[in-house]
Amino acid sequence: MTLAVDLLIVGGGINGAGIARDAAGRGLSTMLVEQDDLAAHTSSASTKLIHGGLRYLEYHEFRLVRESLQERERLMAIAPHLIAPLDFFLPHAAGQRPAWMIRAGLFLYDHLARRRRLPASRAVVAPHHPGFAVLKPGYRRGFTYADCRVDDSRLVVLNALDAAERGALIRPYTRLLSARRTGSVWQAGIEDRGSGARTTVAARAIVNAAGPWVAELLETRLGRRDAARIRLVKGSHIIVPRRFDGDYAFILQNPDGRVLFAIPYQDRFTLIGTTDIPYDGHPTEVAISDEEVAYLCANISGYFRTPVTPADVVHSFSGLRALHDDGAASASAVTRDYLLALDGGGGEPPLLSVFGGKITTYRRLAEHAMAKLLPTLGRPVAPGWTAQAPLPGGDIGGGSFDAWSDALVASRPGLPPALLRRLGKAYGTRVEALLGGAATMDDLGADLGGGLTEAEVDYLVAHEWARHPDDILWRRSKLGLHVPPGTAALVAQRLDRIAAPPLSPQGTNP
Repeated sequence: MTLAVDLLIVGGGINGAGIARDAAGRGLSTMLVEQDDLAAHTSSASTKLIHGGLRYLEYHEFRLVRESLQERERLMAIAPHLIAPLDFFLPHAAGQRPAWMIRAGLFLYDHLARRRRLPASRAVVAPHHPGFAVLKPGYRRGFTYADCRVDDSRLVVLNALDAAERGALIRPYTRLLSARRTGSVWQAGIEDRGSGARTTVAARAIVNAAGPWVAELLETRLGRRDAARIRLVKGSHIIVPRRFDGDYAFILQNPDGRVLFAIPYQDRFTLIGTTDIPYDGHPTEVAISDEEVAYLCANISGYFRTPVTPADVVHSFSGLRALHDDGAASASAVTRDYLLALDGGGGEPPLLSVFGGKITTYRRLAEHAMAKLLPTLGRPVAPGWTAQAPLPGGDIGGGSFDAWSDALVASRPGLPPALLRRLGKAYGTRVEALLGGAATMDDLGADLGGGLTEAEVDYLVAHEWARHPDDILWRRSKLGLHVPPGTAALVAQRLDRIAAPPLSPQGTNP
């Protein structure tokens, strides 16, 4: 059987899912394949921020910062359940970047793009910020500014879901075997890793959005030789029991010139990161090293009154940034901007490869990808549409998530408020489909641990392509941090009892 599509996207991270959403909304028949789960790799291993990238100003990445700041505003509007403002506290001491430089950087950060939703930066002195009480004695001044936090992997899933509801075929756990140009199309072979079923796809264009695998895909499955274009950089994070009260984060200057984030995470924890280390291993083997754990603990302990030790780490994760190699001397200095390389066109089916990028700019990257691809497909480049269209669950009346969340809690007095608030943040208005007519916890089935119910598992299987316990516990949610031992086994048992519904021709589960 041969399936004909306009666009075959390889890679189910944020860039692939964002391009699939944009393409499907423009009427292109679109298919996305991902060898593992959606957001299984780099896109679930971020610092969980939607931000302009304050430190990028130091490397004169003004275009990237401006675009990121613009996107920060847009993403807050289309996904108010996933993206929320977060204040950052930057303490200052002698021997660090000069205060005038920080002030100048923050002034640019405030004014490079129009700012409607977040407050301006300001200088603070002790003790007029709670962060001073967390720091070792001696810090007398600092600065605050605002950015946003995000549930990174859910952002990926919701882009894929919106793409599917607009007609795209979304196929996680499906790998590209090979592809070759045949006349005006790509003939591509794909394989479902679960069933082993193979399908031939005739695609008018291919997008290589494979992230850390982008070079391998070019060389081994697409017959290209562009591996030198990327530079793999490993970023690792640790999670420890919560180290400070208050809904704000720290951004700290390390002795090596890098910055370190300490962010309140999942109510009970603090997320600390990240490292920037050149990586030359295989992407599947990426993991935090003992040296990285020690580095993160030592640098955060250099600031905090209460030290952080490796024994405090309850969870860690590492991701690979597949950055465009701009020749920078250090991994930290390599550009975080993206490059879209187009091969083909003019009668030859095009191949668009995505190098670099960051979660914050994924939507704009997708628009740029469409601007490159549409002319090669004989389509006009119409204005983009994704900046105004809410992501699934983001159609919250009035745009005030807090008010909407309060109303959700009030509407179901028989369900725990904490559960409803968690579900509201994850699913937005789609929570009504998950809850159905549930009035009590019994209506949601057994609690598998940490507030994860059978009803939620069933919903994720039916609507969000969940197949395995980790898909649910670490990507569709972050409940892996909260559940007791044994929950993964209970989830596996539930998954064995319910079969994922067949995918409809439109690409989403009915």
